[in-house]
Amino acid sequence: MSDVTLYDYFRSSAGYRVRIALNLKRVAYDRVEISLLKGEQRAPDHLARNRQGLVPALALPDGTVLTQSLAILDWLDSAYPEPRLFPADPLARAQAMALALVIVADIHPIDNLRVLQRLESQFGADAAAKADWYRHWIALGLDALEASAPADGFFGGDAPGVVDCCLVPQLYNVRRFDLDLSPWPHLVAIDARASALPAFADAHPDRVAPAA
Repeated sequence: MSDVTLYDYFRSSAGYRVRIALNLKRVAYDRVEISLLKGEQRAPDHLARNRQGLVPALALPDGTVLTQSLAILDWLDSAYPEPRLFPADPLARAQAMALALVIVADIHPIDNLRVLQRLESQFGADAAAKADWYRHWIALGLDALEASAPADGFFGGDAPGVVDCCLVPQLYNVRRFDLDLSPWPHLVAIDARASALPAFADAHPDRVAPAA
């Protein structure tokens, strides 16, 4: 029996983060695909769950619906304490949150589908211009993360934590835009170590993609 229901899109970075966290926590969940390409996020039933018309949305058994991936990860850490995603120490927690926000607040929001579509519709950006936009903001964020990345293990230490849950989906999207990752070897190594874990592998978009 599932504990929660996750509404997300298989290629959504934010949904991918939550899938990883649910797997790490071994929380049983049902998954409902909300196709962003088909505009299902703007359907009335989904807007009732998430007034922003975004994914993910996590529905709890009592009917409460949580939105915003980082808030969902924070709730999961409180509701299912092991394994921890956020450090218990207040200073270490703040430092981990800051690194996660490099991705969640500074990279992802200005590179997601609706922003790229707006660049095209309002400013006439073609595919090359949108790719240049994407790569510019990605590089700035990844430079900062690379400078803070550990040489071994994960951002979370010996086990993956909140930053690793955010990093792996972001690098998946980077590869879709054919960005050369060689300037960020520590991030690539962390991504490889994390992606080899079942919790990350089972959350991969290829594993949850709807049948054609």
